Amino acid sequence: MSVNIRVATVADAPLILTFIRELAEYERLLHEVEATEADIRRDLFGENPRSFCEIAEHNGQPVGFALWFYNYSTFRGRAGIYLEDLFVRPEARGVGAGKALLARLARRCVDAELGRLEWAVLNWNTPSIEFYDSLGASAKTEWTVRRLDGEALERLAGP
Repeated sequence: MSVNIRVATVADAPLILTFIRELAEYERLLHEVEATEADIRRDLFGENPRSFCEIAEHNGQPVGFALWFYNYSTFRGRAGIYLEDLFVRPEARGVGAGKALLARLARRCVDAELGRLEWAVLNWNTPSIEFYDSLGASAKTEWTVRRLDGEALERLAGP
């Protein structure tokens, strides 16, 4: 049976959180996961969704997900999609789920005349980098990701 990609529903909130935890474990970052099912329900399925999710199924079983949101390129004058998380369970790698998830997002970009699909990958994740390269993705080596969070974010926000 082929891979099926479907839009996640609120009933998938526990599954999405499980996928997030499985991804974090793979990336050696499980200790950083604070998300709850309530967070997922609010931000993906609430009155004002801030993120979106696709679920990959193989032989009728969920095997992966892509969690994304819209961003904007001021240079291109177009919105795009930022892929926050892409994960396929290890036992399902090689069945085409990752490619199918990315193809769905690429189709969404093309259909909506969006300017780009982008994401980040950990430097040590060679299998994923090779997979992305095989699809024609380019590395933006001239850019360095910066982040404010936790105490630094609070400090900059001020009283």
